[in-house]
Amino acid sequence: MSRSTQGTLTGSAKLQAVRTLVDKLAEDLKSSSLQSHQRDALLEELKVYGRDPANADPIFTREGIETLTRHAFNSSSGTTSRNALRVLCNAMFLKPETRQMFVDLGYEEKACEKLNNDNRDDEFLISRLIFLTTYNTTVSLTSLIDQYHLADSMVQNLARHATRISAKDSKAKADPMEDMALVETLKLLFNVTHFAPDRASAFAPAIPHVVTILTNHDLPTSNTPLAPPFGQLINALINLKLDDKDIHSSLYPKDDPKNVAARLIQLLDLALIAYNDDDLETNVTPLIGAIMSVQEHAPEDVRQFIRDKLLPTEEDRKQVLGRGNSLTSRLLRNSTNPLTPKLRDAISHLLFDLSDKDANKFVQNVGYGYASGFLFQNNIPVPESASDAHASAGEDRRPINPITGQFIDTEQFAEVPEMTDAEKEREAERLFVLFERLKKTGVMNVENPVERMYQEGRVRELGDDEVEEVD
Repeated sequence: MSRSTQGTLTGSAKLQAVRTLVDKLAEDLKSSSLQSHQRDALLEELKVYGRDPANADPIFTREGIETLTRHAFNSSSGTTSRNALRVLCNAMFLKPETRQMFVDLGYEEKACEKLNNDNRDDEFLISRLIFLTTYNTTVSLTSLIDQYHLADSMVQNLARHATRISAKDSKAKADPMEDMALVETLKLLFNVTHFAPDRASAFAPAIPHVVTILTNHDLPTSNTPLAPPFGQLINALINLKLDDKDIHSSLYPKDDPKNVAARLIQLLDLALIAYNDDDLETNVTPLIGAIMSVQEHAPEDVRQFIRDKLLPTEEDRKQVLGRGNSLTSRLLRNSTNPLTPKLRDAISHLLFDLSDKDANKFVQNVGYGYASGFLFQNNIPVPESASDAHASAGEDRRPINPITGQFIDTEQFAEVPEMTDAEKEREAERLFVLFERLKKTGVMNVENPVERMYQEGRVRELGDDEVEEVD
């Protein structure tokens, strides 16, 4: 095949070319007839054809997957191994049925061994390979962790990333593969701890490295603050056991115990501005979960820091809560967002937790309007004092509207002209008629309040000089 046509054929010609490439690579496993550069060229061409599964069937057969796997894990050449891994990963991504084919070959131990290599390409490719096997295959994650030391290898890779990021040189040119490999490791960390939660403790040593990366990595310059690796860092945190006191020195370091909480809240502030409803539900819900986990086990000074940042301030209470542009206002608005049910519930749970899980404090903090739905939904009794005005915690002890959470002395009402006596008379007659109709329906037995007012002498007849002419 000429160089000009490599990787460009379509239809039946492409199918024949792919079959020829797979056959040559399979034969090479038996006879070692190819030189390294020839083998790599075949794999590179196969990778191009394999990006589109149409007319590339030989790649996705058991024979094709076995051929790629043997080149990936048995080759003495790192270049050949990685070239084969790229084709294999693409195949397993495009055709889910090939994942079980790979698992059936029994190469899990070699995959975990290769993950030990201090090489970001290997980290990227092997992490993605194992990640894909976590979906709809019989892979034993427990065996990967207990027998083949998967957790140890992943923790070591995260340690390398943490060291690199904490000692970053602003003048050094960043290698894109560094963050790409990091993201794949974090994705694998989330899946393994999700599908094998009883082995999550094996990844506890990863927490200090995740924290270091989270707090030291440059924030994205785009308008997507939870772009990789931040979304993956947060997802990894929510599955790890943060209640282990041995790792609290990393979560709440003595020199800056609020550091992790501050970074999470910074991301939350940016995310609530940047994302629309669909993206909020997907991206911000895990972030709220991470903040909940961090505050749950935090010392009191860190918990108070989070309260100060997320609960309404005196400035917020100068108007109806949720009306402003502060982080707290945006948080409250999303706590009742009908288009983001998971995020809505997560925010309410967080605010309830920050209120010491006390319904009365919760109502006082966010107002009955925001608190009532959550309390009813979770069968939490509404405090009898919920409708009573209460005072702020500040020195001035200003009374607060229990429904809106606003300072009563800053409430503004629309100026409506005082009704004339004639207008009051007509309104009373209208209400009288409405209540009489309601009584006649028999639906409910109700006393007409207007009739009662007449009986009690609380309504007087207008004089002739007070009656307006009807046009």
